[in-house]
Amino acid sequence: MQAVIALKPLRKERFMNQQVAHKHEINCSSCNLRELCLPGGVCVEDLEQVQNIVYARRRVKRGESLFATGDEFTSVYAIRSGFFKTSVVDGEGREQVTGFCMGGELLGMEGIGSGKHSSTAIALEDSEVCVMPYSLVESMAHDYPQLQRHLHSVLSREIVRDHGVMMLLGSMRAEERLAAFLSNLSKRFVRRGYSQSDFHLRMTREEIGSYLGLKLETVSRLFSQFQKDGLLEVEQKHVRIVDIGGLEKILCNTK
Repeated sequence: MQAVIALKPLRKERFMNQQVAHKHEINCSSCNLRELCLPGGVCVEDLEQVQNIVYARRRVKRGESLFATGDEFTSVYAIRSGFFKTSVVDGEGREQVTGFCMGGELLGMEGIGSGKHSSTAIALEDSEVCVMPYSLVESMAHDYPQLQRHLHSVLSREIVRDHGVMMLLGSMRAEERLAAFLSNLSKRFVRRGYSQSDFHLRMTREEIGSYLGLKLETVSRLFSQFQKDGLLEVEQKHVRIVDIGGLEKILCNTK
């Protein structure tokens, strides 16, 4: 018994040291994605408090799930690095891709209303996320109106994105769907400081087809057609948009 009692302070000390080291490791103020994840206009003193909502960082290997359909909703995840797809499975066991998320974007917010996740998030490459328990996010949002407005903005953006997907699946021809998908990716990469015309697709063509409501053969044919028309240069998953205006012109024909 004495040996057990003697070990307790040591364990506590080790735990505290780990907590201190962990606290220094998670620092939103020095993160290069700060402007994408956190609201603008937050002073240094407030930022020190706001960044306390980041409970931990979690690494997710390629092919692993961050959360699954039906899991209890407890946290919102800010993607620090990597790429994810979200999907659902229909009654016949077929996967339907519902979205793709990259660094600086938030995952898991679809579970706020029901308290359970309505989709599965799978890493398309080795990734890292910041875990933000929603109870802390809610509590902090009351004290920091900028954070509350930011969360509302993110939710609004997700609703607009979902509406855009419905437009893709409901009213656009196949070539317009792929053009819209590539144009959207380009704009999102630019927002993160990357090239608007030269990027690597983390998802497969089959996953793109699932998201756009197109068969794999159709997606492959369209990539070949866009390359033949001088809009793209494609080498496996590497894409270079040669004529951004040409892609936009395809979309303008839908209006």
